[in-house]
Amino acid sequence: MSSVKTIATHNGAFHADEALAVYMLRNLDTYRNAKVVRSRDPQLLDSCDIVVDVGGKYDGIKYFDHHQREFSDTLSSKYKTRLSSAGLVYKHFGKEVITSVLVGKQLSQKDLDILYEKIYTSFIEGLDANDNGISPFPADLTPTFKAAMSLPEMVSTYIPSWNSEKQDEEAFLECFQKASEFIGSWFVRTVNDYASSWLPAKTLAREAVLEAKDSPILIMGKFFPWKSHLYDIEKELNIEGQFKYAIYSDGKGWRVQAVAIGPTSFTSRLALPEPWRGIRDENLSRLTGIPNCIFVHASGFIGGNATYEGALEMAKRALTF
Repeated sequence: MSSVKTIATHNGAFHADEALAVYMLRNLDTYRNAKVVRSRDPQLLDSCDIVVDVGGKYDGIKYFDHHQREFSDTLSSKYKTRLSSAGLVYKHFGKEVITSVLVGKQLSQKDLDILYEKIYTSFIEGLDANDNGISPFPADLTPTFKAAMSLPEMVSTYIPSWNSEKQDEEAFLECFQKASEFIGSWFVRTVNDYASSWLPAKTLAREAVLEAKDSPILIMGKFFPWKSHLYDIEKELNIEGQFKYAIYSDGKGWRVQAVAIGPTSFTSRLALPEPWRGIRDENLSRLTGIPNCIFVHASGFIGGNATYEGALEMAKRALTF
């Protein structure tokens, strides 16, 4: 009996979900050097060690298809997006895959749980939704322009074109392998970024929030990606909407930034005062009565001062303007 494991998926045109599912499986010790078989032959599928995105069965052990009429599984009860083969493999092996990608990096169980959820919502869930035909926008919303090419669209560019000279399964398998490596490289990059940058920033953001107590001004000694964490931390602590401004060093001076109403919004909870907007340097210092002012953006979402004391004073004055 051969010791080489086999991962099966369907033949023909391929998609981002099974391309990533196969990549994730091949990151596990069990399937590290596994052979990929692409077929819809039930007997051949049954002879393989694990089957994704084909076969009409899901048992969480060997079969990971999501096309069954009765299938409605999500990552957990808190999610509404039905899983694709990527989500199914992630649900059962995701934490093991993350640990494999981050080999040599020590993670507490709590941090692993946080990364598992974050990587799902920021990377995997979109693939699940795409493969299941779920739009992120209401059906009656008309886009004003075509968004940049998505990962699923990029994966589809690896499919041999209709007029390609090579149309046999060998050519499709070769292209599938390349597509799997492509989307897998983005997955690995995402995991590494969240583990090395996003997760430490979450710790710093939480410390800054706790240090602020009931103040509406969030103070950080140096810049780090705080915006993606603030809303979650406010929600966790039952203080949603508390912070109006954040102060941090930009390496040369200090910034005072108005907190947006949401993580993807350009609207501030409390923009810097309208009379300050678009004014710079000495003119701004005279207008505000605060020394060392550098600028306030025309939209009022951010301003700068040469000193920490000056930035803090700008935030305090803005609160009562």
